[in-house]
Amino acid sequence: MKHKAPKTVAMLLLASTMLFTAACGNTNDGASTGNEGASSESNSTEPITFTFFGADASPNWNKMQDAIGQKIIEETGVTINAEYDVSSGGGDEKIPLMAASGDYPDLIYPKGNLSKLVDAGAMIDLTDLIEEHAPNLKKVYGDQMNRLKYSNEDQSIYWLPTNAGVGETLFDAGGGFSIQHQVVKELGYPEIKTLEDFENAIRAYYEKHPTTEDGQPTIPISLSADGWRIMITVTNPAFGVTGAPDDGEYYINPETYEAMLHYKRPEEKEFFRWLNKIYNEGLLDKESFIQKDDQYKAKIASGRVLGLLDQDWGYSDAENALKSAGKYEQTYGHYPVSLDETYKRADFQSIGLDAYGIGITTSCEDPVRAIKFLDWLASDEGQVLRNWGIEGEHYVVEDGVRKIPAEVQEKKNNDNANFTKESGIGLYNIFSARYGDGVKDSTGNYYTTNFPEEIIKNYNPVEKETLAAYGVDTWKGLFPTEEDFPVKEWGAAYNMPVPSDTEYNVIFQKTQDIIRKRIPEAIVSSPDQFDQIYDSMLAEIDKAGAVEMEQQYTEWLKERIKLWTGKDV
Repeated sequence: MKHKAPKTVAMLLLASTMLFTAACGNTNDGASTGNEGASSESNSTEPITFTFFGADASPNWNKMQDAIGQKIIEETGVTINAEYDVSSGGGDEKIPLMAASGDYPDLIYPKGNLSKLVDAGAMIDLTDLIEEHAPNLKKVYGDQMNRLKYSNEDQSIYWLPTNAGVGETLFDAGGGFSIQHQVVKELGYPEIKTLEDFENAIRAYYEKHPTTEDGQPTIPISLSADGWRIMITVTNPAFGVTGAPDDGEYYINPETYEAMLHYKRPEEKEFFRWLNKIYNEGLLDKESFIQKDDQYKAKIASGRVLGLLDQDWGYSDAENALKSAGKYEQTYGHYPVSLDETYKRADFQSIGLDAYGIGITTSCEDPVRAIKFLDWLASDEGQVLRNWGIEGEHYVVEDGVRKIPAEVQEKKNNDNANFTKESGIGLYNIFSARYGDGVKDSTGNYYTTNFPEEIIKNYNPVEKETLAAYGVDTWKGLFPTEEDFPVKEWGAAYNMPVPSDTEYNVIFQKTQDIIRKRIPEAIVSSPDQFDQIYDSMLAEIDKAGAVEMEQQYTEWLKERIKLWTGKDV
């Protein structure tokens, strides 16, 4: 079967490493890797360069000139020659070109495009490499190894899940709906639980403050619909406010496991009707559907935007600019906003281990050295380095406890971009397996710096004031928790690779094109046109093949559940 081709190639490559030594020579500058004559079977630290492509942007990447990057090179001999997708396309343009040309980097983080690479025979099966050379990877993934397998038909391991941690407990909320602290403070910290609550708070403050202190027009609510960002700030909030977990473009019936495009849920239509309402009433930024993401962030950094429907990672750079300027009152709190009080947000429902990851391609001439490198990053030493930085420089150990000095934390909080570029903290998470927040190492310290005491300590003063007014210690305290929901047997559906050589992908793209055109059109229409536009959209996506697509997706989803749990559904 063609999905088995990468495994065959991997075994040939593994055999070749027993006979000769080769460097992964796909360096963009054509320089020698410096690894000639070194054996892959030894724990070599001879200089070698691995090329890498990441399907997400990494604006603070500093070509390993940061402190952590230099330490990694010192400890492993490995330099990463990295290219990141800066198009906001998640690799959707670059990776198909790779698959067509057969020109791959040594290591790749393909995000949602793994199947295109697997079908092209580009990915090495990591199963035997992990078994023979990667004790740390085996330790971290533990009893979750089944979740690394590609499919029931092809149980190869083509990537290592890395953009989420193993055993993670989320201690804080970074999503929901966000409101500036100055808004809720002036209004006496009103209850913010429903769309009506959110709207009323924004409206009341906006009417009192149509301009900012420096005379700029206040923006009640702004969205970013630039490329894939439309999913985060425009369409994903629809399932969030109606009690559904994040499964990408689908709603999965938890009883029958049937998948359908989540826009078909009648309650979600009411969310988009609400966006239409506030657009027509002047509360929604008129430039929401034409501005670029940088323009959106610039507005936030100016302090003009009162409310957001975004994830904090989507605007953190802009918020950090406000923090750097000491404008804490214009930064944001996170609230569990629902359509109405009959819905319970599922932001914290556990998905188990399910994440995008990194893999080794058939272009890599030394996959053993590559897997050993990834294994070192997954060691306790590698994980502490990636998360905490360098002892004595980014953290200290007092009475056996790792602590971040106040001056380091201040820069991390208020000048994060420069801190990240200099330290490298946060830049290397996607390069290998890692434990998540809440997991402790053999010394009794947390692997990550995100744990309750540290989170609470590092809130800014205005944020602490707001939280105290609402009677909680963290933003998560306002939300339903993971204990309120069962663990999702299928993980997060948006992470599930689907075959790239089927009609499914053509239909999916057609439906996406329709949705991304019609949803903005419905929102900016006059209220009396909303129903016609929205209902026409649903008819259009069905005409494009959505029903057949949903049925196929349901079958793949059930296969994933069987692969991961052994349960026939």
